[in-house]
Amino acid sequence: QVQRVESGGGLVQPGGSLRLSCVAAGIRRSSYTMCWYRQAPGKQRELVAAITKGGTNIYTDSVKGRFTISGDNAKNTVYLQMNSLKPEDTAVYYCKAYSAPDAYWGQGTQVTVSS
Repeated sequence: QVQRVESGGGLVQPGGSLRLSCVAAGIRRSSYTMCWYRQAPGKQRELVAAITKGGTNIYTDSVKGRFTISGDNAKNTVYLQMNSLKPEDTAVYYCKAYSAPDAYWGQGTQVTVSS
């Protein structure tokens, strides 16, 4: 069974850091483009970062220089290190594994940035 399990969300103050983890059970992580999306209340889900099968990292402009995506093939896991967090980063963060035509989503983890 293909499954993605996210963890690492929580409440953090502005300027703080969190690391999200996504375990890609049932697939070989290196064969998929692994993505982090987020969805804030009342907004559309947006791509935050991705690591392609070829190892290229992609970031949306608003997180460049603050977030880092990385993968651990041995653990079949992808991480999102989030530094210098801002209130506007508050959202549910989702992990997605993609290799056309297949796409597998995780259940999401809440990140709240607030003082």
